[in-house]
Amino acid sequence: MGELRCQTQTDESDFNKYVKIIEPIPSLDNLNIGFIGFGLIGGSIARALKKACPSIKLIAYDYRQNPPSSELQEALFDQILDAVTFSLEKDFTECDLIFLCAPVLSNINYLQKLKPIIKKDCILTDVGSVKGNIHKEVEKLNLQKQFIGGHPMTGSEKTGYRNSYALLMENAYYILTPTDQTPQDKVDLLYHLVQEIGSIPILLDAQEHDEITAAISHVPHIIAAQLVNLVKNSDDKAEKMRMLAAGGFKDITRIASSSPIMWQNICLTNADSIKALLDSYIESLKKVSLSLSEMDQDYLFEIFDTAKDYRNSIPNTSKGIIQKVHEIYMDIKDEAGAIATIATLLAVNQISIKNIGIIHNREFEEGVLRIEFYEEESKDKAAILLKDYNYNLYLR
Repeated sequence: MGELRCQTQTDESDFNKYVKIIEPIPSLDNLNIGFIGFGLIGGSIARALKKACPSIKLIAYDYRQNPPSSELQEALFDQILDAVTFSLEKDFTECDLIFLCAPVLSNINYLQKLKPIIKKDCILTDVGSVKGNIHKEVEKLNLQKQFIGGHPMTGSEKTGYRNSYALLMENAYYILTPTDQTPQDKVDLLYHLVQEIGSIPILLDAQEHDEITAAISHVPHIIAAQLVNLVKNSDDKAEKMRMLAAGGFKDITRIASSSPIMWQNICLTNADSIKALLDSYIESLKKVSLSLSEMDQDYLFEIFDTAKDYRNSIPNTSKGIIQKVHEIYMDIKDEAGAIATIATLLAVNQISIKNIGIIHNREFEEGVLRIEFYEEESKDKAAILLKDYNYNLYLR
């Protein structure tokens, strides 16, 4: 593995105080790493680890046991996992690092099971988007010297190992919340590991983390879910609202397709921060309602104008909770084999497609076919290729 120096990879100077320089660089070779929970995030971390350092040994706990998890068996077949165990007591005792990737409340429960069996120098970390509750349990169990909270700020509305991929971690902010007793060498090791999987480590206090994520992640998920429910409950028997739902509605409600149990756990474990922001949001909606009653055109213009300016100021990158989508819209003829021809053309030229589909309602979109790519380089390569074949493109 080549030597890297831990430096900020962002352009935002405000984040400079949260990053650090590591000297010397810790070695990741021959680490034994355990996973409890192996879905989208756990699987993506494991894939990225194996890609960065093939000598790392990865083992996952199968809580299902009977029948065994088909996804864990698939990970063994993919050679992402080196082993699957049904016994924490037997096979997790030699782990140097354990990722807790189950739902938030389950992660807290696993701490109690792990405390009597892990090595004294084993690092425990989680990937949940709420840090306060697990830090409280860590303190209660006197595990402060072995715990570093973690939150990779990346994801998808899809779930499970089969939807995981190493690039999910690429250039994503990865929040680390060590305790005031975590040894510096342990922080340095996990910090460097996060860098090695392509993410950008940021050090935060657990409470500050929860307040930030409530605003930029948790409350938006609640809003998206309730907006979808509002449309569902307002629709008629013919479901014309569902049929005519256009790009704007789908864009702002995409995250409503996320795991229900995960978001139930998040709400229950970060209730205070979420409620404070949600109450504030409700008050802001009441002001909008009042402005509609009073036909207050100045206020209505102001809310859209202010929101537009602030939204446009958010860096248009793949980092953080708002991810850039690498997509192309294009016109194609309505004829048999048209999509297959394009897919074949891209495949022959070694360009991978993340998603492809027809846009049935294009009220706010140009182009009948939408193609999404994993990275900007693939999108740019595809655009040049398709233009050479005289396709009419609309780039976003």
